[in-house]
Amino acid sequence: MAKTALFPGSFDPFTSGHLNILRRALTIFDEVVVAVGVNQDKRGFFDNAAKLDIIRQATKGMEHVRIIEYDCLTVDVCHALGIRHIVRGVRNMLDFENERAIADANRRLAPDIETIIIPTAQEFAHISSSAVRDLLRHKGDTSLFEPEGVILPPAI
Repeated sequence: MAKTALFPGSFDPFTSGHLNILRRALTIFDEVVVAVGVNQDKRGFFDNAAKLDIIRQATKGMEHVRIIEYDCLTVDVCHALGIRHIVRGVRNMLDFENERAIADANRRLAPDIETIIIPTAQEFAHISSSAVRDLLRHKGDTSLFEPEGVILPPAI
């Protein structure tokens, strides 16, 4: 039986750090579903159509990657798709504490779903979507932070 994981996030935008986590998750799972969610606590810089396009560009040619969007609880997406694992990436201890709290909440909601936390490779630990958005706002060069071949659309 194939093991599938859900890699959820707002991905606003998808960065080289996200791609690093995705590639590493593919060494553990047979398939990874990248799920673009709506984060009510964040005002989106890109709309979902643009986010999906960026992820398609970043994962072009990669096998065993599926891309979806959702607007519900992450555990509900997992149940709907028959997925029992959530993959989350962390850059530092602050990220880890936040992700652990979310994993604990998800475990209470759905004890059958396990969260796997993957630390990003050191060379990507400084990259955040917030930093990329700030560069975009100030017309800076984001090429060092985005996966090769990604062309970012104009922000909304």
